[in-house]
Amino acid sequence: MTPGGGSGPVKDCEYSQISTHSSSSPMESPHKKKKSVPKRKWEVFPGRNKFFCNGRIMMARQTGVFYLTLVLILVTSGLFFAFDCPYLSEKITPAIPAIGGILFFFVMGTLLRTSFSDPGVLPRATPDEAADLERQIDIANGCSSGGYRPPPRTKEVIINGQTVKLKYCFTCKIFRPPRASHCSLCDNCVERFDHHCPWVGNCVGKRNYRFFYMFILSLSFLTVFIFAFVITHVILRSQQTGFLNALKDSPASVLEAVVCFFSVWSIVGLSGFHTYLISSNQTTNEDIKGSWSNKRGKENYNPYSYGNIFTNCCAALCGPLSPSLIDRRGFIQPDTPQLTGPSNGITMYGATQSQSNMCDQDQCIQSTKFVLQAAATPLLQSEPSITSEELPLPGKTSLSGPCATLTLGQPTPPSSMPNLTSDSGLTDIIPLKEEHEGHQFLTPEEAPSPPGMLPSGSPMAHSRTMHVLSLASQDSLHEDSVRGLVKLSSV
Repeated sequence: MTPGGGSGPVKDCEYSQISTHSSSSPMESPHKKKKSVPKRKWEVFPGRNKFFCNGRIMMARQTGVFYLTLVLILVTSGLFFAFDCPYLSEKITPAIPAIGGILFFFVMGTLLRTSFSDPGVLPRATPDEAADLERQIDIANGCSSGGYRPPPRTKEVIINGQTVKLKYCFTCKIFRPPRASHCSLCDNCVERFDHHCPWVGNCVGKRNYRFFYMFILSLSFLTVFIFAFVITHVILRSQQTGFLNALKDSPASVLEAVVCFFSVWSIVGLSGFHTYLISSNQTTNEDIKGSWSNKRGKENYNPYSYGNIFTNCCAALCGPLSPSLIDRRGFIQPDTPQLTGPSNGITMYGATQSQSNMCDQDQCIQSTKFVLQAAATPLLQSEPSITSEELPLPGKTSLSGPCATLTLGQPTPPSSMPNLTSDSGLTDIIPLKEEHEGHQFLTPEEAPSPPGMLPSGSPMAHSRTMHVLSLASQDSLHEDSVRGLVKLSSV
């Protein structure tokens, strides 16, 4: 140690101010968390669906038949445009391939729109909503224990003078609205559920029914159009070279005729059936179950029908398109707020001023006592209690609010410490023997010190009796005090 110098080992043990604004500060390390990318709702969607293009495309999981539909349409239309249209446009009119192209693009557009859209899936109830609904059901059924659940759970509403029952869905934990049903393949409740169509790879409901109807209607026209002109092509060739030679010259026409012949009946029949449903404002599900059949009673009628075929068709095909209720591309909002590190405000022993104002005086006293008990051993075992007003330290942020007059049983580490080699600093901080006659103090000669740390010629061995801080105890105090501050910041 250099006598009287400020560059010796004593200067190395000075307290350094802890910066709470640094990213590597121990005050913020317990609160620092990794940045997590928020998930979208389609990533945790409970139904059995597949999503593509970041949730923009929604389909059922069973899409094998949908790909078969695409192959049949693409192959049949491709052969027609490649082998039949050149001959027909030359012999008859160039309008044939133009009309066929318009029908083809309309069919593909409506098919993809039906397959890739939300059919009208109803969101499931949250745990709080489900618990509240269960409580209401138990009260309505006179069952408060919750051990018994009545088998049928229904509600009755009146629509246009007709009583309609709303059934409870045990999967979605909701009372399904009128005309809604739960799809067993997609595991979703769909609004105005019509049916699940494997040919389009999706459910058909309120939001995509009009596109489904336009798809099957345009596909019927395209199938009839291709079949009719393929037969025309074969007949024209057979007049020139014979029927067998015409088949040999255009084998693609034979394949197209076979595919169209076996598919046109089902497609045209399906289009006619849905035309009837639209004109009467019914769904496939309601028609199969016979919900509004006259066999159930003379007063049983369809409350959703407008009584006019034209009005029913306009309501189904030209009405406003309802928005999606599941918001599949929205971000998931956390239910509970996450803890974050202190960002602004006056630093108050590991907490911000806004956080300290939220606690009352009792909470502040308890938290302060907890941290001070975990701090290092006090420098002076027999010193009286020191308040923040009795011990003003340079560079230390003063306490404010309800914590301003706390009685500290043990000293707290200051943010900055004067040079220990300065006599004036030591006399200001360390109480003298003359001022405290009633206490027992140790002189530098009586207090044991590590060898080489405080030689006899050191300026610190002056006449006035004072406490001597060893470097080892100072380092230990500094480390333990920092740990105490970290614990206080976590509290």
